[in-house]
Formats: sequence, C-alpha cells, structure tokens
Amino acid sequence: MPIRQVLTDQHKPVKIFTDDVDAAAAQQLRNVASLPFVHHHVAAMPDVHWGLGATIGSVIPTVGAIIPAAVGVDIGCGMNALRLSLRADQLPDNLAGLRAQIERDVPVGFAGHADDRWCEAGLARVAPGLKPIQQKHPHIDARWQSQLGSLGGGNHFIELCLDEADQVWIMLHSGSRGIGNRIGQYFIEQARREMERRHIQLPDRDLAYLPEGSTLFDDYVEAVAWAQDYALENRRQMVRLILGALGHQVDLGRLPAFEVTDEAIECHHNYVAREHHFGKDVLLTRKGAIRARAGDLGIIPGSMGARSYIVRGKGNPESFCSCAHGAGRRMSRTAAEKQFTAADLAAQTQGVICRKDKGVLDEIPGAYKDIDQVMANQADLVEVVHTLKQLVCIKG
Repeated sequence: MPIRQVLTDQHKPVKIFTDDVDAAAAQQLRNVASLPFVHHHVAAMPDVHWGLGATIGSVIPTVGAIIPAAVGVDIGCGMNALRLSLRADQLPDNLAGLRAQIERDVPVGFAGHADDRWCEAGLARVAPGLKPIQQKHPHIDARWQSQLGSLGGGNHFIELCLDEADQVWIMLHSGSRGIGNRIGQYFIEQARREMERRHIQLPDRDLAYLPEGSTLFDDYVEAVAWAQDYALENRRQMVRLILGALGHQVDLGRLPAFEVTDEAIECHHNYVAREHHFGKDVLLTRKGAIRARAGDLGIIPGSMGARSYIVRGKGNPESFCSCAHGAGRRMSRTAAEKQFTAADLAAQTQGVICRKDKGVLDEIPGAYKDIDQVMANQADLVEVVHTLKQLVCIKG
C-alpha cells in the first residue's frame, strides 16, 4: 500500500505509510520535520506510535547534525533469527523443559552472567572499542561485560517458532543493555547542554542535537557505533547459548541432532547509519524501523501469541529503504495494565509456552496493533518470505 498521509505544515514533509497514527505521534513527527537540518522528508512506518525522545517507527535523514534522543537509549536494539533443520514433529510434546533450559543459560531481566569474563572471545571483539570512549567520557560506565549475552526486559524476548513448512526457528529481540542505555542518556544530556550554550530554542527538548564538526558530535558517532556493535555481539552470544540449550536437549535424548540450515538473519531497528538518499549523504536514524533495501532480509515480529514475519526488502526510496520493525503499540504499558487481566493474557497467548502473569501484562497482544494490518500497509516496502508462529516465548 502506498503512502497514506503527508504532513506538509513544517520545514520538510512527513510521509506516513498508515492511516493509524495518533495525534501525539503526529505532533512528534511534525516537530522533528521542522528542524532545519532534516533532509528531504521524514518517513513514518506502518507501526508508528508515540515514543520517548522521538516517534517510534520513524526514519529521519539529517545533514550536519545528529539527534541522540532520536536514536534513543536502547542503541542497536534489533533482531536475530535462524532456521534449524528441526521439524515440528521432532519436538517433544512438552516444551517446558526446553524453555527452562534456555532461561537457565540466558540471563533475563536485569540479570547478567555471574562471571564477567564468561565469554572471552565476545569480550575481545567489543572491549577495545569502548576503552577510548570511556577515556574521553569517564561517566559512561555501566555493567557490560556480564551483560553480554543477556536478554533484558520489556519487549525483549527469545522465541522458538514454526514457519509455514513446520520448520523450527530461533528468533530473539534485544539491544545494547545497560551500557547502551548509559551512552544514550549521557549524550542526550550533553546535547541539551549544547542547545542551552548556543541559546537554541526547540519545539521539544528531546530534539536537542549535536552539530557536525563539534567534538561531541564525533564522540557520539563513535560511541553509538560501538553500542550498535555491542548489541549485535550480544544477540550473537545469546544465539550461541540457545543453540547450546537445544544441544543439551539432544544429549538428553529429547531432541534429534540438528543443524542450522541458513545463515542467520540480523537487523538493527534502533540505530543510525551513513547512507545516501535523494542526492545527499545523510545520517539516517531509524527509530523502530529496519533497513529494507532491495533484497535485504529482515525480521518483523508480532506480539506474544501473534504471527511474525521474515521479509525481503523492496528498496522503496520514499521510506528511505526502510520498513516497520514490529506491530507497534496501540496503548501505553500503563493503559494495558489497567485494561487487561492475567486471564486476558492467558487467553491471548493460548498455545504459546510463556509467562502469563501480571509481570508481563504490559506486553499482552491486545496492547499492540494488528500485525497483519501493519504488513498490509507496507506491501510496497517488503515482501513476505516466511510466516512464523511462536511455540515458546521467553521474557524478562
């Protein structure tokens, strides 16, 4: 489906790929599009909704400046997925033991690994890049060694799924954990101070930016790139741990031997990258959006109990070669907790082995938009390659 709305009453237009955008999100989009360094237009994906700092589901091209709060504090948050040779009929009737094994092997919520040096190879890949950042900005400090290979909480998850051919997939969603949050918070505050120092008035303090050519701009670009690398390594280490948990089930005779059948699909959906669009080299911020160039494989998860999709990008220039990153919330976490009950959660996640208690009520499927409508709205952006249905969903 093509662009459904265009907002034109600001510096640059906003092109929206859905009719389902609330007033608060629309105002956020207008605010960011009013900034003088935004290039050509702002794009809003079909899962667009209000977000802290910037609209989730927005794609923002900038020239000469970068907005730390638009990237956010879960820098590099994204998805990994891989298909296994296992079939549905080879799985045990009861998957509770497998879920428990994954939860033992992968720390969830605020937890990390007991040993900071638990993964020497992974740490060796990411540690050198952080040292110069911390030397310049010693306030950037948080648990990161022990959190490498850990899930976190909120909407982060690990899932075992079946595709349309009853093949088993591993799919997970996580980001840069505590250290990414610290980097984001630190540079958001630095940008606000920079606006005060330069006496720059903004429509929203969360749109504080760092001008290119400044030391802070260079330092942030360096730090955000490192956090994105850390997030990717974090997800890769979790995949390794999940495969180990499945391997343990093989050793116990509960699963047949298996192998990974394809190269893993990996995609960020909270990040910034240097790209070329509409005649300019830009810093492109995808806030809750994934890259969808022609041929790019991506992952678009539904909510707990809903379908998820493996997609191939079509390279639509109007979306800056981007697409939605998920279903998108239709109500806040607080509203969901007020409106729904644990019984509602159990009903909406029927057939999925997952937490069904009040602690994850804010993640109930009813709090999200209809993933199938989101997919219909982005038929011009991606094509569906595989449709996945959850068997097991693990949350912090």
